[in-house]
Amino acid sequence: MKVRVRYAPSPTGLQHIGGIRTALFNYFFARANKGKFILRIEDTDQSRYDEKAVEDLYATLKWLGIDWDEGPVVGGPYAPYQQSERFELYKEYAEKLIDDGKAYRCYCTSERLEKVRQEQTESKSKVVGYDRHCRNLSKEEIASLEKEGKSSVVRFKIPLEGKTVVEDLLMGSISRRNSDISPDPVLLKSDGFPTYHLANVIDDHFMEISHIMRAQEWIPSGPLHVLLYEAFGWETPKFCHLPMVMGKDGQKLSKRHGSTAVKEFIEQGYLSEALINYVSMVGWSYDDKREFFTKEQLSELFSLDKISKSPGVFDYKKLLWYNGHYIREKGDNELLQLLKPFMAKEFDLTNIKESQLLKLMPIVKERLKTLSDIGPMVKFLFVDIGDVDAEALLPKNVDKKTTLEILQKGSLVIERLDELTNEQAESELMELANSLDQKVNAIFMPLRVAVTGSLVSPPLFDSMRLLGLEKTMARIKRAIEILQDEVENG
Repeated sequence: MKVRVRYAPSPTGLQHIGGIRTALFNYFFARANKGKFILRIEDTDQSRYDEKAVEDLYATLKWLGIDWDEGPVVGGPYAPYQQSERFELYKEYAEKLIDDGKAYRCYCTSERLEKVRQEQTESKSKVVGYDRHCRNLSKEEIASLEKEGKSSVVRFKIPLEGKTVVEDLLMGSISRRNSDISPDPVLLKSDGFPTYHLANVIDDHFMEISHIMRAQEWIPSGPLHVLLYEAFGWETPKFCHLPMVMGKDGQKLSKRHGSTAVKEFIEQGYLSEALINYVSMVGWSYDDKREFFTKEQLSELFSLDKISKSPGVFDYKKLLWYNGHYIREKGDNELLQLLKPFMAKEFDLTNIKESQLLKLMPIVKERLKTLSDIGPMVKFLFVDIGDVDAEALLPKNVDKKTTLEILQKGSLVIERLDELTNEQAESELMELANSLDQKVNAIFMPLRVAVTGSLVSPPLFDSMRLLGLEKTMARIKRAIEILQDEVENG
């Protein structure tokens, strides 16, 4: 069986983690089976259509390195791949269902439908939804309504008895009584626009989609889609409803958990390799041990039998851990090119030589979790940090007078840094900590803040050497003066 899968987003918002996980699973399944990955834009809801969402879709897939075999831009044998350009096809097949007695025109007004809903609610009726008022109109009644110019929609005739079974490769057989399916749903709206269900089934058939891999939230629509395939006399593709992506609280992943749009992760400085690797592991596992996979490896190893039935939990801390790993895997030159846009947000790179920036790479690589960490981390090397607030210099549970002494005695070690190795300088500062009965961090912390203006920086001695001993000592001296003034006048 030739494998043809599709990713078919609606262009109504930014690409989010759940959608991209669906795209990745489809893409890797296609690649692992030497099949085709199709991109289709489902833009039948023109009221919510957003051109920026289409641009974000293309930009996101490009950033991830996910190329589609058929679809917008690249074309293909089943073009067009944008539903708004396929309306005539939907109308044709809606009419075919009417001719075959499997669908009908409904002339009910919105006012009547609202009244029906209210009556069902007030009577607490077990039957909720359309009351099939127009299902059995006579030819004479239909002709009269048409003559009056009444607008209509096309509704699908859901069988009144029996049940429909959806065979799912992951979930098994999913059975639903036809009486529990939404009564006679609309397939074609009065303006000629198809609903999702009609367009989706027709496109999947004519694009020869072999496997429909989509989120489990679409399971309730499965029986309706199977009935539509049967009504048209078409073979039903194989279904595989993917586990939901949840937050750590067990709720569907949403903005309340943190960033969900891929664009936000890009702006925060995540690497595509990290996002691909981690998101692919949310609901899929090769084995109990292996955690790191390249895109190429996933394209070879991905298989449906390793997808979990249970929801996958999206852990932001785990993604951060993956990102740090992939940052450390980068060569210095490649990493610098990735970091430069983030540095440029914090300071002017115009007069800074690339060779200077390249020297930073070995010492920042181990401490970066995201690319956006770099700007604040190294800004002190290129911008005057100004006067440091006295309170910021104080280690936890250490007063100003003791901190002043720490800086004064610590500066005597730092002023000889050109003569010392990092290990020797660290040893002398540790001896200072012992002599002052302080923890080691109480010695390093005020020196770090005095020189960098921050609690977070590359390794302290490397930072000082890159800054230069003259500037380093000037900053420590300034911090001493600030604390001295506080002690004398406090």
